[in-house]
Amino acid sequence: MTTTRGGHPSEDHVPDVSPFSAAGPFGPGSTPESAGSGDAVEADRGVEAADGGRPGRRLSTMMIAGLAALGLGIAVGTLPVPYVIESPGPTYNTLGESQGHPVINVSGHETYPAAGSLDLTTVYVDGGPTGSVSILSAFSAWLDGSKSVYPVELIYPTGTTKEEAQEQSAVAMATSQENAVASALNELKIPFGQQLQAAGLSKDSASAGKIQQGDILKAINGKDITSLSVVQDELAEGKGVPATVTVERAGQPVTVQITPKDNGQGRFILGVMLKYLFTFPFQVQISLDKVGGPSAGLMFSLGIIDTVTPGDLTGGKHIAGTGTISPEGTVGPIGGIGQKMRGARSAGATLFLAPAGNCDEVAGHVPDGLQVVRVQNLAEARHAVELAGSGQDTSALPACTGK
Repeated sequence: MTTTRGGHPSEDHVPDVSPFSAAGPFGPGSTPESAGSGDAVEADRGVEAADGGRPGRRLSTMMIAGLAALGLGIAVGTLPVPYVIESPGPTYNTLGESQGHPVINVSGHETYPAAGSLDLTTVYVDGGPTGSVSILSAFSAWLDGSKSVYPVELIYPTGTTKEEAQEQSAVAMATSQENAVASALNELKIPFGQQLQAAGLSKDSASAGKIQQGDILKAINGKDITSLSVVQDELAEGKGVPATVTVERAGQPVTVQITPKDNGQGRFILGVMLKYLFTFPFQVQISLDKVGGPSAGLMFSLGIIDTVTPGDLTGGKHIAGTGTISPEGTVGPIGGIGQKMRGARSAGATLFLAPAGNCDEVAGHVPDGLQVVRVQNLAEARHAVELAGSGQDTSALPACTGK
């Protein structure tokens, strides 16, 4: 989950690399050297003797040179550099309020009060298309163990504008909220409607000329498409054999034959970018200003489950976490995991839910007093929260270990 700094939205991805070499961010030979300073003093003495011993002129020259060097140093230090700084952001209790409004508001279904905390975590991001960072800021952050510094291109695609970054962050947030509702209802076995709609085609798509943007996928090889997994399983079983796909176009059924392509990783795909169209039995509104990105999905799902089910899922405990969520309940990796763990602990959390895909970045970086539980899906996360909430021993829950 991302939050804002100075009005700029941040984004969610942190590779585990350091952008600076042992020589420091300024490069080799950029540190002032002391060698030769004796020669400078001797030259000053020669000038003093030649001028008949006028120390005022020598002092003025040294002051001017010093001020010039100081000004140059300040100017260089404020130059922008192509790096992004990530630091711990605030946490938000999905069971609580934000700016006087419930973070999760449910209408059309009975709700139940909760006493504990299910915190979503955020990361501040400085730099990139939404602003710039200076050499001094980058170097200071590099020395700060609570922050991370990365090249811009590892966080934002080259050429990304401020407007594009903001739009992508907002879309990711909205999608994560819809997925959170779907995954929560799936976990609670509450039926709802969902369809897959073609949002576009990938480059060199196998479906070019056969599937159009706006088509609703209805069936594949005679099987109703109720989720993305139905399509994936059928294509995997076919191993490249042409598939019969039925779509709804302008209210009419259209059937086409598509030969899927290998994506280069041994998986056959139709080359269609899909989005879900959901029909939920009740309304869930999530209110959270100045926060974007997809990584709050898991905590939204848990918050919805606690809100619409009797009892207190957390048992009054302070629990935090992060992770994307799919409608089927799969938890995906996110960026800034180190900063999010620090932010969670600072806010008082004692248990943290981390995506299994982030375990390499978690191991060895867990703050004191925080237990981190590895989760792969919503069911595992719910079990961990229920176990902690009931006061049982959580030490046997899966943890992230080093390689």
